[in-house]
Amino acid sequence: MSDDLLKQLRGYGLATVEIHYYMPDHPSLLQLFLWQHYDIAPHFPELNRFLDHWRREIEAVLHSIRVAHRHLIGPTEWRAVDGIITIQ
Repeated sequence: MSDDLLKQLRGYGLATVEIHYYMPDHPSLLQLFLWQHYDIAPHFPELNRFLDHWRREIEAVLHSIRVAHRHLIGPTEWRAVDGIITIQ
């Protein structure tokens, strides 16, 4: 099994994080960094580790952060279809 599937089975979902930041030498230029990783909502331990690393190691100043999270494994939806599909 892949590591990604094992994480999903343990409750992780896909987090997409949009980070707006600017460099100290260009404070009027707002830049965007997009990051995707498997994480657990609502505490987001992986995101918090990443942001701690950002604050320690990267000179860019954080402006704002937006997070979208989706569990990829869950109950499926189905609907009845009237008709027969023939496959040869």
